[in-house]
Amino acid sequence: MARPKKNRWLIALSAIFIHLSIGSVYAYSVFQTPLHTELGWESTTVTIAFTIAIFFLGMSAAFFGRFVEKKGPRVSAFLSAILFGLGLIGTGLAINVGNVYLFYLMYGVLGGIGLGIGYIAPVSTLVKWFPDRRGLATGMAVFGFGAGSLIASPVAAQLIERIGTANTFFLLGAVYFILMVLGAAYIVRPPEGWMMSSQKDEEDGKLVKKADLSQLTANEAIKTKRFWMLWWMMFINISSGIMLISVASPMAQEKVGISAIAAAGIVGVMGLFNGGGRIAWASFSDYLGRENVYLIFFIVQLISFFILPTITSALIFQILMYVIVSIYGGGFASLPAFIGDLFGTKQLGAIHGYLLTAWALAGVLGPMIVSFIRTTTNSYDQTFYIFAALIASALVVTIFLKREIKAIRAGNNEPHASAT
Repeated sequence: MARPKKNRWLIALSAIFIHLSIGSVYAYSVFQTPLHTELGWESTTVTIAFTIAIFFLGMSAAFFGRFVEKKGPRVSAFLSAILFGLGLIGTGLAINVGNVYLFYLMYGVLGGIGLGIGYIAPVSTLVKWFPDRRGLATGMAVFGFGAGSLIASPVAAQLIERIGTANTFFLLGAVYFILMVLGAAYIVRPPEGWMMSSQKDEEDGKLVKKADLSQLTANEAIKTKRFWMLWWMMFINISSGIMLISVASPMAQEKVGISAIAAAGIVGVMGLFNGGGRIAWASFSDYLGRENVYLIFFIVQLISFFILPTITSALIFQILMYVIVSIYGGGFASLPAFIGDLFGTKQLGAIHGYLLTAWALAGVLGPMIVSFIRTTTNSYDQTFYIFAALIASALVVTIFLKREIKAIRAGNNEPHASAT
């Protein structure tokens, strides 16, 4: 057995460094008012850059998944650091010259590509380092992405007041580049053939692996029914969560009469549940099974979305919002481990990238749907019912996926799997 030369917990810490840096994208709303004040850009104009960034995050994760598998996490994380750092510095330059199209290019396109590569670069590596606790490992890394705004929001707000918006982007670009490079410098795949000592067979001492459903390449995976079932489940989970996140403050004020200041506090607490849910739900999935956790996700969300239109209590409204956003984060964190269970770890990064196209689409459609319905009906209530129907469809798909897994484990319906 090959002996590891690195500490797997430090590998996890390196992944957190990377994800904390790129997770600052969730603090983007901090820049909306300053950009309007300094440059006169409207809120919708500024928001477009965030939408572009999320779209390119998902699409670059898909297109660069094979690159990550081929070049490894270190090279990929270095590339992500360069693109994301330059994207933020270029954003500062765009603000200085007042060019909104350069702003879109730097923050949305260049920064978004850096986000996508940085998001998937550490994940497949952590799954291989933690075969015994896949959910916990990926949950720790993706927690950094969800919780990045908790650090970035107050820091960026203070910096904007002291040194201005453009200089804030310059400084953050340099700081995040350094943090990501530090993470990239240590992260590496485990040695070939490395396994945990806890994976030894008690009778003969031989090393055994927990059996994954199959070992498929990315091209083989996308030809299976279970890939597209999982894609739909992720698309609905992300759409529902990001819809709430995008309108959390005005929705809270309109639905239950919460003040603007209190609503801002709710948004901050949602960040805690977004991050905390990533570790908690992903860790639970190690014990409950990934497919069972997703069943819980959609059952809880279905009940919540049917209840929300009738809620008048501010406390109950907040509780439901926190639960839903924890599930939103938990879906992201449980996904890489679920991919390993269903398709193996041979090309996990590439398969993960393909599945994150659901994020790219949901990041655009979720906020658009809620904005359209709110504008046309002058209420958020219809939005909840529409998303409840979508969640119900995801619940049905999850049940079918659970049956598919059971059938394959019984030796039926398994598509071609590569032997190498």
